Amino acid sequence: MTVPSHPAPSHPQPSDAPLFGTMAGDIAVSFEFFPPKSEKMEAQLWDAITELAPLSPDFVSVTYGAGGSTRERTHATVARIRKETPLVPAAHLTCVAASKGEIAEIADQYWEAGVRHIVALRGDPQPQDNGVFRAHPDGYASAAALVEGLKARHDFEVSVAAYPEVHPEAASAQSDLDNLKRKIDAGATRAITQFFFSADAYFRFLDKALAAGIDAPIVPGIMPVTSFAAIRRMSGNTAIPAYLESLFSDLDERPGPRALVAAVAAADLCKRLYDGGVRNFHFYTLNKADQTYAICQLLGLRPHLPLGEPA
Repeated sequence: MTVPSHPAPSHPQPSDAPLFGTMAGDIAVSFEFFPPKSEKMEAQLWDAITELAPLSPDFVSVTYGAGGSTRERTHATVARIRKETPLVPAAHLTCVAASKGEIAEIADQYWEAGVRHIVALRGDPQPQDNGVFRAHPDGYASAAALVEGLKARHDFEVSVAAYPEVHPEAASAQSDLDNLKRKIDAGATRAITQFFFSADAYFRFLDKALAAGIDAPIVPGIMPVTSFAAIRRMSGNTAIPAYLESLFSDLDERPGPRALVAAVAAADLCKRLYDGGVRNFHFYTLNKADQTYAICQLLGLRPHLPLGEPA
């Protein structure tokens, strides 16, 4: 029997250095959470905050939905973070279903509570509007207008959204970029991107933003895959590479292996971004700490020891 020989490699053999073994940990991170809807979800949120806090994020943001109950939960979560932790909270605020007066009142409440950072978003269309955003008759019609109104009210630090693969409602990539520039020109400090899976898409977007005169930081938003089916639903304008489809094949019913694969896949994307010069990362945690913590660990970030604890 003839044993076939191995084909000659088409690329150099990798070195013995591990993929993440030499990461310096010289990165800055921020984390996004959402307000809990039940006591069980609240316990999960605070477990996540407690686990991730030692990584010393620049800030942690809390999402927001239109309507009284969601608005109140966001405010309560932000206020508790401000009061009970050393973390810097950033409150999401949208234009949806609120007048300028109502938004001013909310902004004043945050300012009085010591919150100095707002994530200003236009917000998603309401269900009854069939996918079309309709501004409140007495409200802000765009995120840029919201930023301008917030900055006129108080000297907030303001973050806004950016879309490396174009907002699904944008008329064109150029009009989407023009909208981002309006938000930055209105006073936004930074942009945080929608999640993506292609480092090349992010770097191409950076090049276009710089060419358009946008020099504010554009921080990549990283979404570890907690459910691939959910990622498909949320990825209307985000390309999902074929290799990810293969990696997560048949894992939606296997949460343990899926979480491990997701952490490594997200860390690999972060390393590609790091190799291109990125040092700031924003993680969409979905109120779960393990994957985000693992990714930060792979990137070389280590927890800060409590004061008085020996090194």
